[in-house]
Amino acid sequence: MALEITEIQNKIIEKFDSEAFSFRMEQDILTFEVSPSVIKDVIRFMKDDEALRFNFLTDLCGVHYPDNAKDAQFAVVYLLHNWIDNVRVRVKTFLNGEAPEVDSVVEVFAAANWMERETYDFYGINFVGHPNQKRILNDEGMVSFPMRKDHPLEDAGRTDKDDRFFGRTPNNYEPQ
Repeated sequence: MALEITEIQNKIIEKFDSEAFSFRMEQDILTFEVSPSVIKDVIRFMKDDEALRFNFLTDLCGVHYPDNAKDAQFAVVYLLHNWIDNVRVRVKTFLNGEAPEVDSVVEVFAAANWMERETYDFYGINFVGHPNQKRILNDEGMVSFPMRKDHPLEDAGRTDKDDRFFGRTPNNYEPQ
């Protein structure tokens, strides 16, 4: 028998009680939120449970919500896939904006290694327990995180480009 959405929700709530909440359907994918303190346990449970069998981590990424309250300015989103029943779920955990950190899930899914490194590289989210957390695409000397909404879109100190070549002249472009 195919895995039903209600079965997934009931098993998660039964195991994690109020640590898992806000269950809803978004774009035909069951989406729910989990407290950061139990995210690794939830991911492991979803993989190891004999009925759930979410055996593939499709994606892991970060999101920056600068207008949210301080305790929810960052999110880590996990997309899991059960190949046997062809069911996908999206699990979100929201993190503190001052020091965004969450447990690494590399022990559960080896594929999370580079995904967590990329998320650290672009958002500055610290994955506690990651075996090799360092920048993966950007320069090691970089001190900012370019996917954060507060990162400047252009380098104000550049002198090697001429705005006229980009359709920006003093008449139609005023730098902020």
